[in-house]
Amino acid sequence: MDARGGDRGSRRGGRAAPRGRGSGGFRAAAPRAGARGDGRRSDRRTGSNNALTAWLSRPLADFHLILALCGTLGLLGIVMVLSASSVSSSSPGSDSTVYAMFTRHVAFVGVGAVAFWLGVRTPLRVVRALSSTAMVVCLGLLALVLTPLGAERYGSQGWFVVGGLSLQPVEIAKVALALWGAHILVVKYEVLHRWRHLLVPVVPAALLMFALVMAQPDLGGTITLGVVLLALLWFAGAPLRLFTMLLVGAVVGAVVLALVADYRFDRIKAFLDPEADPQGDGMQANQALYALADGGLFGKGLGQGQSKWMYLPNVQHDFIFALLGEELGLVGCLVVLGLFGLLAFVGLRIAMRNLDPWIRIVAGTLTTWMVAQASVNIGYVVGLLPVTGVTLPMISYGGTSLVVTMLLFGLLANCARHEPEAVAALRTQGPGKFGRLMRLPAPAPYRPPARRRATGTAG
Repeated sequence: MDARGGDRGSRRGGRAAPRGRGSGGFRAAAPRAGARGDGRRSDRRTGSNNALTAWLSRPLADFHLILALCGTLGLLGIVMVLSASSVSSSSPGSDSTVYAMFTRHVAFVGVGAVAFWLGVRTPLRVVRALSSTAMVVCLGLLALVLTPLGAERYGSQGWFVVGGLSLQPVEIAKVALALWGAHILVVKYEVLHRWRHLLVPVVPAALLMFALVMAQPDLGGTITLGVVLLALLWFAGAPLRLFTMLLVGAVVGAVVLALVADYRFDRIKAFLDPEADPQGDGMQANQALYALADGGLFGKGLGQGQSKWMYLPNVQHDFIFALLGEELGLVGCLVVLGLFGLLAFVGLRIAMRNLDPWIRIVAGTLTTWMVAQASVNIGYVVGLLPVTGVTLPMISYGGTSLVVTMLLFGLLANCARHEPEAVAALRTQGPGKFGRLMRLPAPAPYRPPARRRATGTAG
C-alpha cells in the first residue's frame, strides 16, 4: 500500500485508486469427494474473509477503526500506568498517595479527549489555513524555552512550567511541521521536480527546529522530528536518491552527536555491551530484558510485576513496554504490536483513499510518526536500538505527548471522514451515531483547484 505522490491521483483524472477484489471476487472451488470437512472449513474461512471485506468496504470503516484504536490504546495505557506508577507515587520525596500519578494521567486523558474532539471536529481547511501561524508560533516557543523562562527536567531544558502544569513545545512543533510541510509541498507540487523547490523552505525550517531541540538537548524529540520530515518528503513523492543522501547525513550526524556528548557516547557503549556496566549505563537495558523474560508467555498478572519496585527506573515513562511484557507476557506484547500494526494499515489506507493531496500527505505523515515512535520505543526496550527517551504513544505516562497523540488520532479520524465514499454517505444519510454524539459537521467534498492558464503567445 503506497500513498505517495501528492495530488498525482487527482490531477490524472481525479479518480480514486481502484480497490482490489479481495477474497470476495473469487468463487471457492467445490470440495472434493471424501474431503467434506476440509470443504466446510474452507467455506467458513471464505465466509469470514467475505464478511471482513464487506465490513472494510463500508464508507466509515476507517473512521470507526481509528476510534476503536484510540480507545483501546488509551484504556490499555490507563491500566498500565495505574500498575506502573503505584510504587513511584508513594516513594519517599514524591506524592503521598499511590494514585497520585494515575490521577494526573487520567486528567491528561481527559484533556486529550478534548484535543481529539477538536481534531475531528475542526474543518480541515481551517487546520490547513492555521498551519503557517502554528509553525511560526512553535519556532518561537522552541527558542523561548531555551531562555530562563524554560524549565529543566531529566537533563533537558525543554519545558514551560506554570502553576504546576508543564508544556513541552517540541511535541506541538511536530504537529505544526507535519501540517505546514504538507501545505507547502502541495502548493509547490507543480515544481517539486526541481530540488530547490522540493527542499526549500521545508527542509531549512525543519533543520532550524532540529537545532533548537538539540540545544535543549533532546535527542528523542529530534529523532521524531526527523521522522516527520522524511515522511513528508516520501508522501510528496520525493526521489529515492534524496532519501539515500538524507540517510547518509543522518548517520554522520548521529556519530557526531554521540562523540560531542559523553552521556550519548555512554548510551552507545551500553547498547553495544550492556553487561560492561550492569549497574550504571546498562542497567535500564538489562532490567528491561529481565522483565520481559520474567513475563513468559502469559505474564505474572496485572499489578504483579517486580520491575516497578525501583528495579527499572522511570518504568511508567520510557520503559512501560517492559512492565507490560512482565505482567501480560508475550501475548500482551503481541497485542500491542498488533494494535500499532493495525494503526499503520488504517492510516495508510486513509491516505490512499483520499483525493485531497494535502489530506493524503498529512494522513500518511501522522501515521508514520506514531508507528515509528512506537517502533523506536519498543526497539530499545527489547535491545534492538540504543535508548533515546521517546515514549510509547498512548500507553506511557501522560503529559504533552499524550495530549498531542490524541490530537493526532482526532486529525486522522477527521481525514477518514473526508474519504469520498464517507463524504457521500455523511451528506446523504446523516452524521451517524458517533457524528451526532460528537456534533460533527458534514465534511465538504474535495474540489481540485482550477489550473492556471498559460499566458503569452507561442514562439
